[in-house]
Parts: sequence; structure tokens; C-alpha cells
Amino acid sequence: MPGTRTLDLDLLRCFVTIAETGSFTRAGERLGRTQSTISLQVKRLEDQLGRAVFARSPRALSLTPEGERLLGPARQLLRLNDAAIAELFEPDMTGRVRLGVPEDFATAHLPAVLAAFAKAHPLVELEVTCDLTLNLLERFHDGAFDLVLVKREPSAPLEGVRVWREPLVWVARDQLAVAGQACVPLVVSPEPCVYRKRAVDALEATGRTWRIAYTSTSLAGSQSAVNAGLGITVLPREMVPPYLTAITDDPALPPLYDTEMALIEAPGLSATAHRLAQHIVAALERGA
Repeated sequence: MPGTRTLDLDLLRCFVTIAETGSFTRAGERLGRTQSTISLQVKRLEDQLGRAVFARSPRALSLTPEGERLLGPARQLLRLNDAAIAELFEPDMTGRVRLGVPEDFATAHLPAVLAAFAKAHPLVELEVTCDLTLNLLERFHDGAFDLVLVKREPSAPLEGVRVWREPLVWVARDQLAVAGQACVPLVVSPEPCVYRKRAVDALEATGRTWRIAYTSTSLAGSQSAVNAGLGITVLPREMVPPYLTAITDDPALPPLYDTEMALIEAPGLSATAHRLAQHIVAALERGA
């Protein structure tokens, strides 16, 4: 058709990577290109579109309204391209991929995602480790993982690509679990723990006194303690088991804000690990 424009997938991949990493430099590191090449590709894309996709200042980089509109379709086009390539050329993909993930997220959301990848790529060895987010990050930066899924604050400095947003709730044995208690008993994971910090910060911000009643390294242990009435905890709303109660309307408990899950890739990632990263992002975006 005369006048039809065709978007360059390589330029779109550059654009999406910058949007996900928040930096031309980090995008270049992920894509194996120099910063000047990244800048040139952005200019080519903006020339193709006839409009800017990034707003630049000395201290910040953000998407323009046109860039925001382009991001979703760009990701879809890249997923279709990568799925077609995988279908044609990757049935015999091999290698080992080391993935770190928080236990609660691994229990609730990842089994089906990883099973689908293993079925599509039976020769790939998946090595999954569950731990606390801050421990995972420390080990990731020490080179222990190819990929990590970590919890982060929505307002935190951008690292990785957001794959999930979790509404958090107070969880107790029943609605009366903390009624009349001057000091809130908490069931938590050991430090460092994102949910533990979120609970303590929320209570202290409203002047509520609290104490650590029970500490467990496992999700099952924490849930058992809450079910026994030893205290209350914080969980993503979707992960509250049927035998416990999400407390959402108790004026004595402060509201909890959402947290995010982000996927971070190690530099120099293998093609196999990158394929798993794409699979996780696509699967979780469909389920989010």
C-alpha cells in the first residue's frame, strides 16, 4: 500500500530495552552496543516516526506520550518475532540457566511458566534457587545467577523490567486476630525482607507499636504461625490461602501499597538464558 510505514524491529528492540533499563548506557550493555550506536538507533527510529519517543534532560530520561503509546505494540511485535525465530531455529536449544526467585512468587506463579519452557526446550537445564530478595540481589551481583526475579518498590530506581505488580494486604487467622491489642504481633521472614520492612514502616508511620512474634525462613512456616494465632503477616492478595483472612478494612491497621516484581538479566547473557527471560516476561504479562 502506498505510504505504508514499516517499523524496523532492531530499532524497536533498542527502544524497548532503553525503556526497560532507563538508560542508554545500560541498554547498550544489554544489547552489546556502544552508547553512540544506541543514540543513533533512537534517532533513526524517531526519524522514521516523525516524532520523539524519549524526553531527555541532564538528569532524567523518560518516555514521551508517543513513546508510551509505542511501548506496548513494540513489545508485542518483538514477542511475535522472537516466538517465530524460536519455533524455526530453537527446538534443540541447550545449556544451563540459573534463575533466582523469591519463594512466595515461585510457589504461586512460576511452576506453570517454567514447565511450559521446559516442555518447549527439553534440552535446557533449569537451576532454580529460592531465597529472600536482598540475598538474591547480592548473589546475582556476585555472579551466581543468570536471571533473578526480585521484589522492589514501584518508586525504586529502575533495574530490570517489571513483570508483575502485587497488591499487599495484612493477613491474619481471622478478622479479630489483633482486635484490642495495643502492640501488633508480626509474623515475618528474617531480615533482609521486603514485606517485613513494608509492615514495620507502615506501622511506625502511623504510630502503632509492634513486636516480632515469630520469624520463619519459609512461607509455609509463616502461614502456619499466622493460622495458629501467633500474629499477623503481609502477603500479596493473590497468595492468601483459603484458611487465612485478608484484613482490608481494619482502621487500626494502616494501608499497604503495592510492590513490584522485576526480572534482571546478567551482562553477557547466553541466548538460552535470554530466551527464558523473554518467556517469563511474556507469560507473566499475559497473567498480570
